[in-house]
Amino acid sequence: MGESGKMMELFTGEYPVTLDEKSRISLPAFLRRCLNETNVWLTKGDEKCLKLYPSAKWNEMIINIMENTESLSANDRALRRRILASSTPVEIDKAGRIPIAQNYREHSNVSKECVVIGQGDYIEIWDEDLYRKNEEASDETYTAASEELSKKIKSKKGTHE
Repeated sequence: MGESGKMMELFTGEYPVTLDEKSRISLPAFLRRCLNETNVWLTKGDEKCLKLYPSAKWNEMIINIMENTESLSANDRALRRRILASSTPVEIDKAGRIPIAQNYREHSNVSKECVVIGQGDYIEIWDEDLYRKNEEASDETYTAASEELSKKIKSKKGTHE
């Protein structure tokens, strides 16, 4: 829920975008309206995508990570290092564009044709070819996750298969 008590608008949809000659992408208007801010966080994501977080969501996630990890643990330090070092604040310009720095382009293979997808409380940015390959490769995972979610929902409702 937002400050005014109404639910935050969720990021949804799949949008083709193009990386311009200055290494910027234009965020789709719907996603910009949902963000409703100009300063956001760009991070290196899993499966070679990039993630874009509203500041409040990013801060909430970082606090949660810090509260649930310990600097004396090698695994926790590696997790913190990977997440914190792979993030940077970016500004959405007046034309709705964000810059994608070289190290982020290298991580994600983002070149010319890209796909931006809403993920509920954050946004993913993909190289189009990599996104299509990942989508195809995850068909079985999607089916298994759908079945698992269905079981959880039925269990909460008190119904059975």
